[in-house]
Amino acid sequence: MIKQVLVDGYPYEVTITGSGAPTWVFLHGFMGTGADFEQIQPHGTCVYLNLFGFGPDAPVVSDGTLFHMKHQTQSLATLFKALALPPVNLVGYSMGGRLALGFALAYPELVAQLILEGATAGIADATQRTARQGADNQKAECIEAQGMEAFVQAWEALPMFASQKLLPQAQQTFMHQQRVNHQAKNVANSLRYMGTGAQPNYWPALAQLAVPVSLLVGQRDLKFQGLAAKLLAALPQAQLKIIDGVGHNIHFEAPVKFTEALNALND
Repeated sequence: MIKQVLVDGYPYEVTITGSGAPTWVFLHGFMGTGADFEQIQPHGTCVYLNLFGFGPDAPVVSDGTLFHMKHQTQSLATLFKALALPPVNLVGYSMGGRLALGFALAYPELVAQLILEGATAGIADATQRTARQGADNQKAECIEAQGMEAFVQAWEALPMFASQKLLPQAQQTFMHQQRVNHQAKNVANSLRYMGTGAQPNYWPALAQLAVPVSLLVGQRDLKFQGLAAKLLAALPQAQLKIIDGVGHNIHFEAPVKFTEALNALND
């Protein structure tokens, strides 16, 4: 079932498959859409959505400050209530993982389990956070000046995504099309207002998170293995699983392994 849900005038595109418990909600990464996760179908009800400002049919958001993490978490809470969802197993990848963590901290009563794939709690050091925000602002300016295609080509050349070059060409083409088919202004403002440098530093709040957390990271994703180890130490109820043979985007590179990991959480 595909439906559109208005939240404060913004049209969220939502796809729901499956039935019964548990209910899974999937939050995609930067320049992704809900379709990125649709091959992941664990037991139960699955909810896939395009996050605020993302997707080929998303309207251009004139007020960039609406991309702030606080507004995004509030909008998701309203959306979940409009869909009458029970407490969910919330799965977030990369940018979506940062958003999922912020959501669980703000609305723990709406989350049964939190699953973070290649995610971080932000940047603890203020100087490093400011530097990252400056770098993200420069990327945002490049997007607006050069357009999505040029930016995505540079993005796909980053070492973090090198393992995706090993995938069949059809998969690589699918992901490339997912990345380019967005409104450039929205993507730029996402970086400016909810990038890793702009988002809140969640590290000090992790000890108070009263939600079970599962950390999934690819064996080839050494940077996020280090971050996952720090998250594991800081969270009161957390477990870490490293998925063999894959990089940053586990669900895209190894959907069967990813689905099995999710189902194991409810066995």
